[in-house]
Order: sequence, then C-alpha cells, then structure tokens
Amino acid sequence: MLHQIDEISGIGLHLDLVLRKVQDAYLRKFKELGVELTIEQWVILYRIYQLGEDVSQSDIVKSNFRNRATTSRVIGGLERKGWIAKTRFKGDLKRFKLELTPQGQDIISKMEPHANLLRKQAIKGLDTVEFETFLKILDRIGENYEEFQ
Repeated sequence: MLHQIDEISGIGLHLDLVLRKVQDAYLRKFKELGVELTIEQWVILYRIYQLGEDVSQSDIVKSNFRNRATTSRVIGGLERKGWIAKTRFKGDLKRFKLELTPQGQDIISKMEPHANLLRKQAIKGLDTVEFETFLKILDRIGENYEEFQ
C-alpha cells in the first residue's frame, strides 16, 4: 500500500499514515491498561521523567517541539490529574519547575515497559544499517523544511 505513493505528492500522506498507526498502537495500549492518557500527555510526562528533577516548563517546550500554549495546556491537564506538580524554582520566580508526583511515577512505571515494546515493534525486521539510514532520511527531510521556519 504505502510503497505505491508518489514520492513528491505523497510524502506527507505516507508520513501521516505511519504516524497514525504508531499513535493508534499507543492509544490502544493506554486503553487496554486502563490509563486515561493522550499521546501528547504521554510524550510530555515521559519527557519530564527523562529530564529529571530540575526540569522547567521552558525545557519541555524546547525539547518537545510544540508551541508554548499547547505545552502549557497539556501540562495543566497532567497537573489536574495529579501526575505532576508545578512549582517555582527557589530564587527564580519566572520559571516553573515540573516534578512527577507519586501518581505520575506510577503511570511511568506502568507504561514504560509497554512503550519500550511498542518502540521495538516499530523497528522489527530492520537491521542497524537500515535503521541508521531511516534516521538520516528523516533528518534530511526535516532539514529540508528548516528554511520555511
């Protein structure tokens, strides 16, 4: 199916179809595990976990490739669910510090093994050279669009 898409007119469609399959797999897993979680919430929650104790809201905006308003909305949702706490850094009242709560850590502990399996599923059947080529191609496509920013 995907191999028949025209390389010029269909690249966006091709990327979108694959992304939707990946997202659908994650959403099905969230539902199966009884976790009310969106893709955006998972990405930001996991990023807070990865960056550690001194992560700021600005750090998440920079590392997440989403705009400030969207990131703030998602962070607000995570805070309302009780999965993160948002406080000010000592001595720096301009920046918000984000920390996982025990409930947020529970979500990470519950989801991380499944997320790892889903990531492995994505590259099943690819050898190291194919995967490296895939990443280089994605990087090049991304770089080709930098002139539009």
